[in-house]
Amino acid sequence: MNTKIKMLRSGTSLIFLSFICLSVCAGVPNSYAPVDDRESFDAVKKRMAGSKAEVESKFQKLLKERYDLSDKALPGVASSGRGKPLQGGVRVKLPAGTTWQQLGDLAPDQIRDKNLWPAGFYPLPHDNQAEGGMLFPQFHIDKIKKQDNRDLARFDLSFGLPEHFLPEYPPAIYLTTRPDLGDVSKGQVVTIANYYDLFNGLLNPKQLDGLRLLVTPTMQQQFNATSDRRVAAPSLGVTCFDCHVNGHTNAATHLVGDIRPQEHRHRIDTPSLRGVNIQRLFGSQRALKTVEDFTEFEQRAAYFDGDPVIATKKGVNILERGSEVHNMAEFQEILDFPPAPKLNVFGKLDPAKASPQELHGQEVFFGKGQCSTCHIPPYYTDNSMHNLKAERFYKEKNINGRLASADGPIKTFPLRGLKDTPPYLHDGRLLTLDDSVEFFNLVLGTKLTDEEKKDLVAFLLAL
Repeated sequence: MNTKIKMLRSGTSLIFLSFICLSVCAGVPNSYAPVDDRESFDAVKKRMAGSKAEVESKFQKLLKERYDLSDKALPGVASSGRGKPLQGGVRVKLPAGTTWQQLGDLAPDQIRDKNLWPAGFYPLPHDNQAEGGMLFPQFHIDKIKKQDNRDLARFDLSFGLPEHFLPEYPPAIYLTTRPDLGDVSKGQVVTIANYYDLFNGLLNPKQLDGLRLLVTPTMQQQFNATSDRRVAAPSLGVTCFDCHVNGHTNAATHLVGDIRPQEHRHRIDTPSLRGVNIQRLFGSQRALKTVEDFTEFEQRAAYFDGDPVIATKKGVNILERGSEVHNMAEFQEILDFPPAPKLNVFGKLDPAKASPQELHGQEVFFGKGQCSTCHIPPYYTDNSMHNLKAERFYKEKNINGRLASADGPIKTFPLRGLKDTPPYLHDGRLLTLDDSVEFFNLVLGTKLTDEEKKDLVAFLLAL
């Protein structure tokens, strides 16, 4: 036992666990986080801050092994709000001596046995999988520090994905109640400092109060006042809109709270709240059936890695269902998708407005590509779960502390406004739409040609 304790106190990244999923003393599985702090905050901060460079370097090495991270924007393609250039091209690196066409001609077991599954198609671990926790892009940290005087910088870790692969910031806000206004954010990040001035007179009283609650900070696992926080000074916490900024996303990441042990926990790329009114499944395992259920669950458990015991210690925010939860949902339900001027009322391309390439891509989407089996217009979701069984293509292995094994069922996310939500897939492992097309071409065995792939991307950009 003494040897094990010394290992826990060593400088390796494994000791950065905010909770230990396997009990060291008893040697048996344990679902709960330790509540009793056995190391001073100053000692934890010194140790973890001292290893920060090593942890980040390891994650950057992994990214460079998997992807082409260069800034290569698609000509003439930009996000729907303020026109941030969109990254294009296949960024996942192929195994030496192979082509995408060759891989597409192989059966899953052939790819697995020959170890040809591209590195970028494996599950993407958290920047520090052993520690996990909510992690924000630097541009959001800077903005919130300036605007709200809250510090979202962790002393142990910084966000690793390059900014040019992330959504535009700040995102536009579109409302189902006032489509005539277009973007109502006025180019600002909505926080407690400006929400009232921006939305008073535009929302009804319940919606306005719901927005207030969505931008009000509450305690969270890493951002709180206790000595096992991951911020230098005691913190007021985070807001719903720190991840779902402006009701959209800034690609903030964390680990799902409903899986144990730590090595099996999925990285989560924050999904957009746009169009949440047409969705019927919520939570990483989609066990929650309404946005009200999800809003309440987030505050009670998800903010604390799915551990209601540690939530009590750190300061859980118990929302009143009949008014607070209801009002928060009222605002979330009016967040709209961005305009898609090339789509008709059925959610398909208007031939008078679309290019031949986009129209051909639509044919591939509804035909050979089999995309419409799950992504049904007009919002391009079936509100269901599907198991892609990508583990058919590779042998289980550990990647930076994340065990690459079966992902299980994942939600069919809406594809409307897709170009505004990079990176893609539930854990953000696919940096571009071109990567996504190559991934699903292999997983679904559709054997698309190069022309069909390019045209399919053109159609997806029009949604």
